[in-house]
Formats: sequence, structure tokens, C-alpha cells
Amino acid sequence: TGGHTTEILRLLSCLSESYSPRHYVLADSDKMSEAKIRSFEQKRAETFSKSQFSLDRIPRSREVRQSWISSVLTTLYSILYSLPLTYKRKPDLILCNGPGTCVPVCLSAFLLGLLRIKRTTIVYVESICRVETLSLSGKILYYFSDYFIVQWPDLQKKYPKSVYLGRIV
Repeated sequence: TGGHTTEILRLLSCLSESYSPRHYVLADSDKMSEAKIRSFEQKRAETFSKSQFSLDRIPRSREVRQSWISSVLTTLYSILYSLPLTYKRKPDLILCNGPGTCVPVCLSAFLLGLLRIKRTTIVYVESICRVETLSLSGKILYYFSDYFIVQWPDLQKKYPKSVYLGRIV
């Protein structure tokens, strides 16, 4: 909601205008991120006049302190909700950085690839605050992402598929 949005917007600020349109996916209960995204995109439009973006909302897959058992059900619901959205958008690239909302979207895109409907490149960037262990989203998406980026060398040692680029946000 707060930190993840700030991190992803920092990453996006480095991308060229060829990464357009951008489709943001937010949890339906996220009240802060939309304003941050709109502000970011407004500033970006000053530099790139043809900049396009959209906002979509999906049910949150897991609330803070939600039980593990019930979070399986809410995540399955979010995946089912994400499938039509992912099918509609057919993204070339998903760039995500850890909020639980990214898991259903990435798994939906992965499924569309398995069904040979649309192959999407999934790039996961683990949050800078994850120094010694992966987040729950990271532990799941480690197996589904095409590129898994960590920002600490100790994580790269523990997870050999990951790519260590140093601090990028």
C-alpha cells in the first residue's frame, strides 16, 4: 500500500516511454496507492506526452494478520478475479515488487502462458527491506517469475535463481 507503491514508482521512473501503456493493479481495499500513482503519472506526462496508464482493482489476496487457512481461500478468489483482467490486458511484462496483490496477477499470467494464450514476462523485485529472507510473495513467485531480483547479496546466495543488482530502489 505505501512502501511497495513507492518502490515500484521509483523503478518505473527509470523506464522509457516505450513501456506504455502501463496497467496498475491495486487491492480493492488500498486507499493510498491510487493518489500516488496518479501524481506520478501526471508528472510523467509532462515529460512523455503520449504516456498512457490505467488502474484496475482486485480483491486483496491476504490481509495483514489474516490466518493462513483463510488466506488460501481469499488468494484463490483473487486469482479467479484476476484471470479475466489478465486475459483482457494481455500484458507483455509484469513488473512487481512484493505486495500480496501481485501473486494472483502473476499466477493468472503464468496460467495464460501455460494455456498458450499469452506469454508474459514476469519480473519480480524483492523489496529492499528483505535482507535475510524472502517475503511470502517472493517465496511463491520465486518459482513462477522469469527474473527474480534481490537487493542484498545474502539473498542471492540463498536463492541461486535470483539476480543481485545491488540497491535499485
